[in-house]
Amino acid sequence: MFSMLFRWVVLVTFIAFTVGGNVLVCLAVGTSRRLRRMNSCFVVALAVTDLLLGLLVLPLSATLELRDGRWPLGGTICNIYLSADVTLSTASIFTLLAISVDRYVVISTPFSYTMRLTKARAAAAIVLIWILSLTMGFAPIHMGWNMADFHVQNRDWRMEDEGGEGQTCRYEWNNNYVLLVVFCIFFFPLLVMCGMYHRIFCMAREQVRRIRAATPSFTRSSTLLRGATLREHKATVTLAAVLGVFIICWLPYIIFFTCMGLRHETEPPQLAHSIVLWLGYFNSALNPILYPTLNRDFRRAYGHLLRCRNPRKNTSISIRTSEKERSIISNEFQSANKCSKSSMEKHLHRKDINDVDASPEHTSLHCLSNTVFHCYI
Repeated sequence: MFSMLFRWVVLVTFIAFTVGGNVLVCLAVGTSRRLRRMNSCFVVALAVTDLLLGLLVLPLSATLELRDGRWPLGGTICNIYLSADVTLSTASIFTLLAISVDRYVVISTPFSYTMRLTKARAAAAIVLIWILSLTMGFAPIHMGWNMADFHVQNRDWRMEDEGGEGQTCRYEWNNNYVLLVVFCIFFFPLLVMCGMYHRIFCMAREQVRRIRAATPSFTRSSTLLRGATLREHKATVTLAAVLGVFIICWLPYIIFFTCMGLRHETEPPQLAHSIVLWLGYFNSALNPILYPTLNRDFRRAYGHLLRCRNPRKNTSISIRTSEKERSIISNEFQSANKCSKSSMEKHLHRKDINDVDASPEHTSLHCLSNTVFHCYI
């Protein structure tokens, strides 16, 4: 009795945490004018996907856990539930992939980013993600591709039955088709994400290297250099957290999923299956914490919402701050030119005084480095 009560409390808390966190993301974007920009659309799409997972799939998964795998709703609804599970999990993974590509584009081409990511392109990317996810979720199970004899699983399972001996509502992968599935929904997104974040990390390192090279040797301990190094450290920690959480949450399930499919295992260990499945779900609970809160604007919006305050009330502060940030982001080219001009004047002044070879580009590099790290700190 105590064990059942403990499981019930844990599962309900987990579902409430997942739903509440993703609702908070949507409210943050809806109430904060500073978050109403194009690069927030993928974060909102991720939150909506994880919210649907928490509302439609997790309650049924929790019911299976609490009933020891017994499913009372028949084979047809079981197949729909399993298809929705795969669809929403795949959409969540592909949206994480879209976020990594978006961050690479905004950092690699900051001056033309607003022209590259238009509303039409963002909408097309989200629609494409959902089309691929629905195809991966519904086609295999309703076409029988996941079964060894290619028949539709649970087809003869009636509503009033709870299944025969050892029968439960779970995805049955009993052939080599599983290899194609795991590559499409996990390893391909993982490889692309690793490539994107590696390029971002390399650009961050390159910015610090160029700032070091442009800084005179007697000022190597300056605030500029220390700030650039600190931002590089924060970006490194952020990228490690993003990839680490994704791999930790999904890799165990993918390995278990693949091994069971290749071995044609019809009755996988129930405990191991539950652990790796809910670990994958845990990624949807962590996304509202990991991705939005790495951004300063989301942290401010979260603070206002959790304190039950409307960010619009602080109009004077909000307008001043947003105008300042918009000027930094949208007028980067002008800022860089001003920085370069100021740096050149200082360089000529220092050269007149003590003939020191101080490079005029280090200040403009500082301006560009602020853009490189803007998405992460």
